[in-house]
Amino acid sequence: MHIMRSIRSLLFALVMLSVSGASSAQVLVSVNFGPPALPVYEQPLCPAEGYIWVPGYWAWSPVGYYWVPGTWALAPEPGLLWTPGYWAFDDALYYWHPGYWGPVVGFYGCIPYGYGYPGSGYYGGYWRGRQFYYNQTANNVNVTNIHNVYNTTVVNNATTVNRVSYNGGPGGITARPTPEQQAAARQRQVPPTSEQRQHEHAAGTNRELLASVNQGRPPIAATPKPAEFSGRGVIAANRAGAPYRVPENRVSPPRPPNAGSPRENGPENNPPRPETDIPRPTTASERENAPRGENNPHPQREVRPENPRPQREARPENAPRPGKEPPPPNRKTPPDREPPPPNGAEERPH
Repeated sequence: MHIMRSIRSLLFALVMLSVSGASSAQVLVSVNFGPPALPVYEQPLCPAEGYIWVPGYWAWSPVGYYWVPGTWALAPEPGLLWTPGYWAFDDALYYWHPGYWGPVVGFYGCIPYGYGYPGSGYYGGYWRGRQFYYNQTANNVNVTNIHNVYNTTVVNNATTVNRVSYNGGPGGITARPTPEQQAAARQRQVPPTSEQRQHEHAAGTNRELLASVNQGRPPIAATPKPAEFSGRGVIAANRAGAPYRVPENRVSPPRPPNAGSPRENGPENNPPRPETDIPRPTTASERENAPRGENNPHPQREVRPENPRPQREARPENAPRPGKEPPPPNRKTPPDREPPPPNGAEERPH
């Protein structure tokens, strides 16, 4: 876990260094599947004058997408506004375009972040000298503590209102930057503050903010100040912006038992060969066993049927033993072995 946190910190530090003085269209991070929908949540109360709303977004780490809660952040200097970062699809990948501070709000993918960011431009407030004026229609402010307020209705001209969090690609928002937004990208840009970097880093180390854990409904959706993830004012998401689905290319198909050691002669290793009319050459063994014609000097060997060995007949119980069988009739028996006459009488000389 400590190594994983170090990797996240290193990657984020590289991203933040690259953002400085760069264009808003600079590509720093790419992923092969899109982020979840934006969750639905309430905006916490603005803590004090000078704070500007920075909407929440899905960031990427080596373990997947995680939610960076929306928060109120102090601008690096008066006169600067926040352009949120956004994900954009291009050439089968999703690229992250980081947010930045600037004199005007530029293109942020037409992502409907809400609370002054309907998808194009910013309607949450404006600078007058060193004072920031808040639009009460778009922001949750306490007029007892904050007196620079006004009311202007924010109109979203989008034909389809959804919570999609990326531009382009399957199901993404198809809008492109206007000439004014392209001009804004060429103006001065200031990277996120140290408090914003700490805020994202703290979110990356909180397992509950992983999309795979909270299913697109983070328990910490917004905070009153950066990196304050507990205590009064922390807001949980009301619901996910859309049903969370595990990316298909992140799920490995189940392996069958003993898949690592398939049978050598099994059908899976011997696919059927396609039939063809092209004759194949005969092998040496086939030529040797092939039938020969009439002019062949070596006739084919005749195959004889195999004669099974006769089985020994069963001898009756009273049959004489082989040693006491009488001799054949044409053979004379020696005198000393001649059997005695019947009734035991001896032959006497005459």
